[in-house]
Amino acid sequence: MTAVGIIVEYNPLHNGHVHHYNEAKRLSGAEHAVAVLSGPFLQRGEPGIVSKFARAEMALAMGADLVIELPAAYAVQPAEWFAYGAVSLLHATGVVDSLCFGTESGSLDLLLPLARALSEESQELRERIACHLGEGMNYPAAYSRAAAEAAGLPREESDVLRIIQQPNHTLGLHYLIALNRLDSPIRPLTIPRIHAGYHDQQPSHAAVASATAVRKMILEQGVAAVRPYVPETTFRILDREFREGRGPVTWNSFRGALMHILLTSSPENLAEYHEVTEGLEHRLRKAVFSLKEPNVDELLKALKTKRYTHTKLQRMLAQILLRHTKREMSPGALAKGPGYLRVLGFNGKGQRLLKQMKKTAALPVIVKPSSFEHPQLTLDLRASAAYANVFPHPDTQSMFRDYLEAPIRYTPGNETGALP
Repeated sequence: MTAVGIIVEYNPLHNGHVHHYNEAKRLSGAEHAVAVLSGPFLQRGEPGIVSKFARAEMALAMGADLVIELPAAYAVQPAEWFAYGAVSLLHATGVVDSLCFGTESGSLDLLLPLARALSEESQELRERIACHLGEGMNYPAAYSRAAAEAAGLPREESDVLRIIQQPNHTLGLHYLIALNRLDSPIRPLTIPRIHAGYHDQQPSHAAVASATAVRKMILEQGVAAVRPYVPETTFRILDREFREGRGPVTWNSFRGALMHILLTSSPENLAEYHEVTEGLEHRLRKAVFSLKEPNVDELLKALKTKRYTHTKLQRMLAQILLRHTKREMSPGALAKGPGYLRVLGFNGKGQRLLKQMKKTAALPVIVKPSSFEHPQLTLDLRASAAYANVFPHPDTQSMFRDYLEAPIRYTPGNETGALP
């Protein structure tokens, strides 16, 4: 029994993701595919346009056999911890043989030796990062520069700077670093991203668009506009979710909840939350009072500086919204890794994988969250409830779905009706 792992967000799943899945199966030769899927909030600090359950259903409809949730503690994090959490889950299953991810180049030639050099974050590397932050760089630029220097590459115009500052290369590098740190036997594979750049706002191909472009079309033109760019199953799931009042969800869906926290918290209170660093608690208060209306997009614009990326600020707001503290998200806490394998859904082949995992898994396999306790799971369940609370037509069934319903048992053709 062989299985390839894929680490995904599917916000939403589109034709480019189908290409990645097909290539992952082809390159690995695996019989099964295991997807680690982010929950309600994603790596760049954004909420999913539809729920984790709908996105898990998209993955199963595409062909994934088993979908495992990446805990919120790792899902809304910089590349290092996002990758470490996701790779740790695949490693802990005991059934995944390979990991396939997309990169801009489709090559591991430079990433593999660089990952080996960076697998142990030395004191020297940390000092170099701190030095470049002190020069006014944002964290991604400071890390890239320090990594290039630590690897002995030229300071200016080095390939490593160009490569690891690209979004998929950045994640790919950290997947490889995580594999090294875990001493995992999982074999890394990569494929080149095709037709659409990560941040492309508009489609440049008849059938492939970035998730960013797909979301933009949904919000501006309606779900029918994205039909050429997504599998038919994804289209039906999106259409069903929107018709039944479970989306689309955007950052501004949370403006009331977020503004309540910001308006009723002192700077000292805000400083306790993860990602609120370097005096940002004071900048937050000033930015809130400068707004003409309570709008998250406008708040992000008011907060933006050269030092802080848009992504960093979004993640900070997500951590505040979810009330994730610095103590809960400390490097020491995160380094312990996820504490469980939470199953979101599976098909018939995935059910056989789960049976095998009972013998091989290094972590508890959770199909009923109500019967298991863990601090990370508590954060996951709170995040799901908070997410469902802002649906256009919220209901308590959706808010407490984690407790009330079993994982999705996917059968083809079920996307237009109620979930199993």
